[in-house]
Amino acid sequence: MADELALLVADVFEAAGALRRSGEALAAAEGQTQARWQLMSAVSEEPLPVARAARRLGVARQGVQRIANELVRDGFAELRDNPDHRTSPLLALTAAGHDSLAAITDRAGAAHRTIGEGLTDTDLAAVREVLRRLTRQADEWTGGARS
Repeated sequence: MADELALLVADVFEAAGALRRSGEALAAAEGQTQARWQLMSAVSEEPLPVARAARRLGVARQGVQRIANELVRDGFAELRDNPDHRTSPLLALTAAGHDSLAAITDRAGAAHRTIGEGLTDTDLAAVREVLRRLTRQADEWTGGARS
């Protein structure tokens, strides 16, 4: 079992790399990066402070702040007053940000249909369940659950 798990870990890293590359290509087709796409997606339903968006994405706040600043500079997002915390404004998408996110999401849907060709919903659900169990067990082993 340990050998098979080691091979699975290698396959997951390889798949993650391939999916990251495809995500970069999808975002680039709309003039964005995958990091910008992820942050726009994280704040698309409700404005969030940068720190909360970073926790949701599982990345460092400083990196998210840099990307947030770029999105604001380029007109895809804006900072709004935060009634709960005066020094931590909320990052919200502008109309241009929503339009860009929708265009990337549409491209992603088409790409997912192509990439997933030959896989059934049952196949994908089974893989997702195994990955969730593996992630949970790895988190338990390290003593830290993901946020």
